[in-house]
Parts: sequence; C-alpha cells; structure tokens
Amino acid sequence: MRRTSQGRRRGRRPLSVVFLLIAALLGTAVAASAAATDTPPPGAASVAPVANVNRASLAGWARTHLAKDQARRAAPHGLLSPVTGLLDTVTSTVGKLLAQTPDSTSTLVLYDTAGPYGYLGELYAMAAANLGGHFGTVTAKPVQQYTPGMLGQYTAAVYLGSTYYGGDLPDAVPAAFYQDVLAATKPVIWVGDNIWNMGNAVGVPQFTQKYGWDPTTSYFADASGSIGNVTQVTYGGQALTRKIPAGQDGGVLRPNVLTGAGYPPVTTVATALDSASGATFPWAVRSANLTYVGEIPFSYVSESDRVIAFEDMLFDALAPATATRHRAMMRLEDISPESDPTQLRSMADYLFSQHIPYGINVIPVYTDPNGVYNGGTPQTETLAQKPQVVSALNYMLARGAVLMEHGYTHQYSNVNNPYTGVTGDDFEFYRAHIDSANNVVYDGPVAEDSTLWAQSRVTAGLAAFAAAGLPRPQLWTTPHYAASATDYRVFSQNYSARLERSLYFAGTLSGGTADPNRFIGQFFPYVVNDVYGTKVLPEDLGNYEPVALNNHPPRLPADLVASAKANLAVRDGIASFFYHPYYPLQPLKDTVDGIKALGYTFVSPAAL
Repeated sequence: MRRTSQGRRRGRRPLSVVFLLIAALLGTAVAASAAATDTPPPGAASVAPVANVNRASLAGWARTHLAKDQARRAAPHGLLSPVTGLLDTVTSTVGKLLAQTPDSTSTLVLYDTAGPYGYLGELYAMAAANLGGHFGTVTAKPVQQYTPGMLGQYTAAVYLGSTYYGGDLPDAVPAAFYQDVLAATKPVIWVGDNIWNMGNAVGVPQFTQKYGWDPTTSYFADASGSIGNVTQVTYGGQALTRKIPAGQDGGVLRPNVLTGAGYPPVTTVATALDSASGATFPWAVRSANLTYVGEIPFSYVSESDRVIAFEDMLFDALAPATATRHRAMMRLEDISPESDPTQLRSMADYLFSQHIPYGINVIPVYTDPNGVYNGGTPQTETLAQKPQVVSALNYMLARGAVLMEHGYTHQYSNVNNPYTGVTGDDFEFYRAHIDSANNVVYDGPVAEDSTLWAQSRVTAGLAAFAAAGLPRPQLWTTPHYAASATDYRVFSQNYSARLERSLYFAGTLSGGTADPNRFIGQFFPYVVNDVYGTKVLPEDLGNYEPVALNNHPPRLPADLVASAKANLAVRDGIASFFYHPYYPLQPLKDTVDGIKALGYTFVSPAAL
C-alpha cells in the first residue's frame, strides 16, 4: 500500500498514503474534488474524514437534525408528520404476505432520499447492504418504494433513517411500513431517525404495549438540551470508541424506556457513555421483533469503533445460530521487483515457523519515471528482471503464502499522485494531492479511466507475473484502496475476490451513473459480497506504521492488538492486518503474538 523505507535503499524518505477509508464519511464519507480530507494510517485510532459534502456537510446535517429534534421536544406531537393510508389493522392478504418464510437468507435495506441531505441515504444503504451480503442476498430500496406486506419476503429488514421527517419536510415513510413492522414477527433493525413517526402513526399505546418504550418522548439531547459527548459504546463485553468532531455530531437517541404493568421488558443491547456527564444510556435496544439503534454508525469510524456493534447485531436478525469463532488473517504488503529478497525470506521463515498462512501483495512492475530515488535517472524493473526476488517469492509460496496482485505499477503516469510518482508511494487508479495543511485530498478517477484502461492495467500485470514464471495471483488488492466504480467492476471480472477496503459511489444502488465526487469508504469484519457483486475479504485492523504521517499518529503493534480485541465483539469475525516486509521482524512478532493471545486462529486468505 505504501513505501516507507526509513532511509533504507537509496535513502528514500518515509511516505504514507494511509487510507483509513474510514468507512468513511469524512464528514460524510463523501468525497469530492476540492474537499480537504485527512488520510490516516489504515487503522489509525484517530478519526479521519473522507471528503466533500464533507465536513461542512455533516455539520449542516447535524445542525438541521438537532434543530428539528429541539422543535419536536417543544411540541412532542406538533412536529410529527400526519400519516395517511393507515388501516385499523392489516388485511388478511397482507397478513399472509408478512407470514411468508423466505427460501434463503435475505435482507431488505430501506433508505431515505428526501431533503437536502437525501444523498446520505444511499451511501449509508450501500454500507448496510455490503454487510448484509455476508449473510445472503440483499435488496436495497428507497423507503418510499415499500409496499404492504413486502417485509414478509425477507428474513429481516434494516431501515436507515438519515432524513429527519417532520415540520416542512413531509414523511416519506409509507404508512404500510409502520403498520407492517408492528404487525410482523420478522426482525426489523431501525437505525436513526423517524421511529417517533412510527409511534405516532400506529398509536403510542399500541407501540409502547408491544415494545416497552415511547419513541415520541425520546430525544437526541438530554433534559438540559445537550447531546453531551458520547465517546464510548459498550457491546459484547468490549468498550468500543466513538470519535466525532465537535459540530458534526447529530447525537444518539436516548430511548424513554417504560416500566410497570402492561409494558414488556426492553433489552439494552449496547450502552453509550456520555463523557461530558458520566451518564450512560442505551445505544441500542431490542424488544419483540424490533431492534433500535440510536444513530447511523457509518460516519467517522475507526478499527475499534461502535460500528462493530452494529456489524454483530446483524447476526441476531439474519443468522442467530452462528457459533462463536475468531479468525485472523495477514498479508505482506508492497512487494515489488525492488524488494529485498533476504527480508522476504526472513519473513517467510518466521511465519512458517508459526504455522501462519498469509497473503503476499506483489506489484509486478517497479517504476520511478522521474528518477526520484535514482539520481534523476528514470528506472523501471520487472519481476522477470529480478530472479532473486522471484526466487524469494517462490520460497514464500512453498511455505504457505498466497500470491496476490497489488496493481500493475502502484503509481500513475510520471506525476506526483500525491507523492513521488514512484511504485508503492502513489495511487494508481485514482488522483490525489496534498494540501497546504498536509492532508491527502482525493480528486477523483484518473483522466483515462474506463473499462478498457483498467483492464489493460490488470492484463499487463498478469503478463508480468507470467513472464517471471510465477503462477496467476489468486486475489486482488487495489493500490491505496481507491478506484472508480468502473475499475472495481473490472477487478471483479478478473478475480473472484478482493482483499481490501473499498470506495462505494453514489448512483450504484439507483442504477444511475456513479458520482465520482460522492462515496462512502468501508472496511469489513467478515467476508461480504458487496454492491459491486464481488466477494471482499476483510482488512479491518490496519497496519504497523511507526512514524506519524499526514497529521496522523504512529500505529504500533499494541494499537493493532487493541483493535483486534475490540473486534472480539463480532461473534464470527476476522481480525485482518497487513505488514510491510521492509520493517524489522520484531513488530510483526509482537503483533502476531498479541492477536494469538486473544484467542484468534490465523487462516489463509485462500481459505475464505
């Protein structure tokens, strides 16, 4: 993913395009050309934004969100949208539809599209749909397309309330959805806004008698009007982080749980900690068929973030019988014709001695088009020209390694993109630059981007492996985890799976043209089939990075192990990281030992 040679080999300076892909939301995980973005080391504990509509966007969304919630508190039923089309009870036909049992596991993801921040709905829906792709098939629709009884066609449904309906914005959620949720036994996970509108629609007594809490008197602020500073969510015995910049936080709904005769018990699934007051309250609750999560957890995430709780909750709705199993996976990164074969063999010997299978991400052609590291003389080397490196790769393959393609040259043209134009330093399929504040800014796909161009890069890379006498790589990892929607589809046509974090662009679910300036980045705790139709293997811990770069702190073995511990909250998750073989062996040993001590078992990427 990046070269950080620390003065080794021709005195190259430390470079870092660390892409935390922070499940992005840089402010919304949406990216755009002139928007400044922070790019932390994969897995950096700090939170980074990912781009346009970006920070200003989430800040605007948060202000609007909290203003509407304040207005609703002032007039608990005055801001609620009137609901039309509601029946006294579901018809027998709808009742039969709701009682259906699907032949296989399937998820219905419903999302908002209305209002000035309606575009967020599709971004969040892609994130939920990708996770649902671990369990089976997924259908994603704008919520207004819901029809009576539709819930019965699926194993479970997820509704992502990203638009706060009420006041001057009419409720776009169909009355049939509110009524079907109440009438059904199918699991429904409701995330974020508008649960109060359901309470109003079906009747507060009916809602509270089934679910044991009153959403119409539940708010994002406490009694003093403050959303506080929620910094931690406890789930599954793990303390998960929540780090949202001031002014960008829309708060977490605090459910008004009722007690006494006539109200069923409500289970607190996860608990939020307000560090400002020291108070705790439910972050997620469950009763009857409804699980409610008090915020959409796909913005400002990290490898130890509260999104882990949501990722595991899906098992309760879609695969409740899943046994607990904790697996780990690793890969060695940025191996090229310029790599040191002695270092590669040393890594192979250690991992073989520990019975650890692993991936090797190989860049088949090394190029320094401007001679940055070669005294001003351009340099290009292929694997076929470096027999000692090829011998070391074969040595690794014989000792448990899985060959993976990591781009063709892992750089673009002869320009700084954003660093030096040299293999391993720069993006290959995406443009980027560094702004005056030392932040990496994502600018969009390269000028030549097309199916034909992307395929030519993959084909040339495969030819370079073949020319060196190496087998065809089994998996693909996108350089610096960034490419266009077109490119991702090309990769899926050539490889059965990607091992990486990825970008998901607006327009993908609607079937329109992908918007290169709006995307959400995401990483996973388990294998998924994503909205591009590709199997994606997880990388959810990041990598060892001893140097602070691009405004992000070092990431040491203890940080990787701490993230692996947080991911124990996922009942069948995979703790996956990568390591650059030009670093010393000891930090790798410390990382492996720490992850093993948590009870993880290392598995081969090829086994997934």
